[in-house]
Amino acid sequence: MTSEAIGSLLSNAIAARAEGIDARHESAFRLFNGFSEGRPDLVIDIYARTALVHNYADPPGRAEVVLRAVLDRLLAELPWLRAVVVKPRNAPTADERRGRTVFGVQPDRRVREHGVWYAVDLLMQRDAGLYLDTRNLRRWALDHLAGARVLNTFAYTGSLGVAARAGGAVRVVHLDRRRAFLNVAKTSYLLNGFPIEKADFQTGDFFTLASRLRRSGALFDCVFVDPPLFSETSQGRVDMASHGQRAINKVRPLIVDGGWLVAVNNALFVSGADFLRTLESLCADGYLSIEERIPVPPDFTGYPSTRAGRLPVDPAPFNHATKIAVLRVRRKLS
Repeated sequence: MTSEAIGSLLSNAIAARAEGIDARHESAFRLFNGFSEGRPDLVIDIYARTALVHNYADPPGRAEVVLRAVLDRLLAELPWLRAVVVKPRNAPTADERRGRTVFGVQPDRRVREHGVWYAVDLLMQRDAGLYLDTRNLRRWALDHLAGARVLNTFAYTGSLGVAARAGGAVRVVHLDRRRAFLNVAKTSYLLNGFPIEKADFQTGDFFTLASRLRRSGALFDCVFVDPPLFSETSQGRVDMASHGQRAINKVRPLIVDGGWLVAVNNALFVSGADFLRTLESLCADGYLSIEERIPVPPDFTGYPSTRAGRLPVDPAPFNHATKIAVLRVRRKLS
């Protein structure tokens, strides 16, 4: 594909998203999803006034000419950009995969979504730190969790819990293996003026922490389960490609009667039908029921006028490989 061709794809993507670009340039959104918009080795996200370019080429150098054309087009069509970061996803070292700034000043450190501030550290690791495919789930948390007690497992940088707190949750407990990620969540709390309670930010193994909460008698009105694709410790394994139900079963005893369990599966090669069958098997005992599916926003999936290509497997009845389901919980009453 020539530089002119990729420039045309990028211009079409920008035009499709033009109405959603906020005038203050504080939001975060996917500007170009090459997987569904015609260039699988390229993804571009916007975080406030910073463009984050994910280079999926292998080796990364194969995309150098394209990246120069992309940078020129971005700066021409989005003159308000202050920084551009490139992350070569298949670079040989972790430091290289974290990316580097190729234009402008220090990348932005915060974005605002639905009136809520989220801290970001775009160079902390390979990912950006704020997942844009779960934006509608954060909106759901804002709308549904007033007065709730919430458990945010596999919290990462805490965005789902931050949204719950902004929506009026009375307590949110975040669990993650890495303290650095939870420190970003704490920064989001500070940006929004939320008090920080040390006990609400717990670092450690998911299985160990969940067992500890159960032994303590803790109960929650909503639990988020958004694990990585694969994680294994001495205490247990999470494998979203084949055993996604393990994490769900681990937290079921922590949810009140009538509460919510929110399950996310972003395994690219798990079809929507397969994930739905997993959920339906969990619902077979009558103590879980699927209440709703939450779609991924269109800037992330691509628009009818920009889509070119298909995902490796069919996500239907979900609209993307990131499959989000809200389940209602019943408890066995003694």
